[in-house]
Formats: sequence, structure tokens, C-alpha cells
Amino acid sequence: MNVNHTSTALFRFIIAKLIKFSKLFLRCIIIIIKRPIKFIMKYLTDEKLLIVGAGGMIGSNMAQTAIMMHLTPNICLYDPYAKGLEGVAEELLHCGFEGLNLTYTDDIETAFTGAKYIVSSGGAPRKAGMTREDLLKGNAQIAEDFGKNVRKYCPDVKHIVVIFNPADITGLVTLLYSGVKPSCVTTLAALDSTRLRSELAKYFSISPDKITNARTYGGHGEQMAVFESTTLVDGKPLKELIESKEIPEKDWEELKIRVIQGGKNIIDLRGRSSFQSPAYLSIEMIAAAMGGPSFKWPAGVYVNDKKFSHIMMAMETTINKDGVSFRQVDGTPEENAALEKSYQHLCALRDEVISLGIMPPVSEWSRLNPYMDEETR
Repeated sequence: MNVNHTSTALFRFIIAKLIKFSKLFLRCIIIIIKRPIKFIMKYLTDEKLLIVGAGGMIGSNMAQTAIMMHLTPNICLYDPYAKGLEGVAEELLHCGFEGLNLTYTDDIETAFTGAKYIVSSGGAPRKAGMTREDLLKGNAQIAEDFGKNVRKYCPDVKHIVVIFNPADITGLVTLLYSGVKPSCVTTLAALDSTRLRSELAKYFSISPDKITNARTYGGHGEQMAVFESTTLVDGKPLKELIESKEIPEKDWEELKIRVIQGGKNIIDLRGRSSFQSPAYLSIEMIAAAMGGPSFKWPAGVYVNDKKFSHIMMAMETTINKDGVSFRQVDGTPEENAALEKSYQHLCALRDEVISLGIMPPVSEWSRLNPYMDEETR
């Protein structure tokens, strides 16, 4: 037997098999390259996401953001303004998104039935010269109806994000009338913290990425508590920069005003209230509730503990599939005083809504929602 001949034949056989395998492997790679969407289109859930107020600028941006983030293929758009809503739906369909089951309706029952996640911008918009609190009565009534619709058509909803102003109050009213657990409802409060981040980045002429843990707490309004003790500027504590005059106290106070009036500034510049930033942040919140990436900003949450009672306010929160939880914040004496002042302001707004007959007295809340008197954390 010729050993060399046998070895050569075996070698050729192995090479032939390797070439065949390589061709097959290459063919698979080509298929993947040609059809990437088939491999990356993975959703967080296939459950129904309802976007309320989808005919408006915020709602339509929320819809497109949710689609592009691949939260769920099943998205329903609701708005009472049927013509505008159809226009939004048509535009989204014209985008040519694959794998999308997009529906739209101006019928409340159709919209809410079966919804597991809801984001609502369905209130009246803030106009020039108005504060968030000016919207109080009208939007509180809208929130009451919204909560009742949740209770009637989708009581097993997993999470609701409320963003129409004043969000601390509209979220509270929604929670009360929906009957769901407090962990199921959050409100948009992150804009104040992102505006603080932006203003600090501009002041120090550095990338916003170098501003970390910028935080505001309490109300999403004129009485928010802007914290300095949590924030780092390029790794340096903001509090130390203020004390060392790298940012003089006067400049810091003026910067805080710009943060507080950030929404007003957008109206002055664009002639309309913010819509891109609230849309994006609210969808990030609902994504976290679906089990997606963690939401890294404060959110409005129902607080009822030894420090604050029966109120919705921005706290340090965690949002995940189990809902929202929070922890108490502890700043400097001045920051804690500002937070207490913000809380008292929110209580005054809450009590005003009660006086308008939109909500019953706090002592009667548990009759509408048995979870309202439970201690939260």
C-alpha cells in the first residue's frame, strides 16, 4: 500500500470538505447581509401599546419613536380628532416599516380594550403665556375620564405613562380613577433633569455626556427642586465648583431659572410647546416598563410614606417589568427645604382639584382605589 498516495488522497478529501463548508458558510453570511432586518427585528413584547393623543405632535412623535425602538409590533393610535389621526397613521405606514401591526381609531372602547401599556399625551397643550398650572382644571377633567376608561376597558394594564400637564396632578387623577396599583403609573418629570444637564454643558462648554447625575425632584413645574449636590461636571462635584466660584452663585441661580423656564423658552423659540423631547423620554419610560433598558432619569411616582403623603412627584426611581419603585432623596438642608416647598405646592394644586369637585377628599380616595392609602416605596 502506498502511504504517500493515501495521505495525499485524505488531504485532498479534507480540503474539498473545507471548501464546501466555507462556501456554505459564505452563502449564509451573504443572506444575513442582504436581509439584516429579519435578524435584528426583535421586539420587547408583542403586547398592545396604546398611544393616546396620537394625532398631536407629541403623540405622533411617540408613535414613530416606539416603532423605531422596536418595542412591540402591536401599536394602536387613539385621538378624538379622526382626520388628523388618520393623517398620522398614513405617514407612519408610508415609512415602510416591516413587521408592524399599526391600528388607529377614534373609538375609546376599541382603543383601550386589550391595552397592556399606555402612554398618554391626550391633554390640552400649553400655549404662550401659560404656566403648566394654568392647564389645571381642563386637563384634570381629561385625566379623570382617562382613568375611568382604563378601569372600564383595560383594568389589567401593566403600565401607564402620563405626560400631559400639569403631569403631577393629571397622573394622580389618572391613578385614582383607574384603580390600578401605584406602581403601574408614572409621569414625565425627566425633562427638568435633562434641561439641567444641557444648561450646565453649555455653561462649561463641554459635552453633555460629561454632566452626570443632573437631578431635579418634586414637581414638574415652577416649584421644582433643582439639586446641585448630586451632579458631577467632568467628574467634579458641582457643589464644589459653586463653592470655589468656578460657577459664581449668581450664575448658578440664573442657570436654575433657565432650567425651570426651559419649557417656556421652547415656546418662545418655536411658537409651540415641546414635543420631541417629551415624546422620546416617555417612550424610554414605557420601554423600561416592558423590560427594556433602564430609565436613567427621575420619574413622577405616587408617594405615600412618612415624609410625603398622597402625592405624585418626581423622585429617584427604578422602572422595570414589576412597575416603578422609588427611594427618598436626601440633599443639602437648602435642597431638602426646596423639595419640601415643592411638595407643599403640589399639595395645594391637589387640594384645588379637590375643591373643583374633580377628586373627592383624600380621606375618601380608598373607596375609588384601594391602593391609595397603602405605604409606597
